[in-house]
Amino acid sequence: MLALSRKKNEAIVINNNVEVTILEVKGDQVKVGITAPREVSIYRKEVYLQIQEANKEAVNVEGMKELKNLLG
Repeated sequence: MLALSRKKNEAIVINNNVEVTILEVKGDQVKVGITAPREVSIYRKEVYLQIQEANKEAVNVEGMKELKNLLG
């Protein structure tokens, strides 16, 4: 992991096409703005993990249906 220090209105650039800007700092909360191409998906980590779990469950359900069809 790369750890960087940034102040309000300072930014970092990732892969030449994603810019992360510090918009506000209040106590222990930091508000960030992200500029990226539309095709780049951006999620809060907890939402991303929920999506991954839902995808795993969907694959398991579909896999069980296919297995049942194969077994008759």
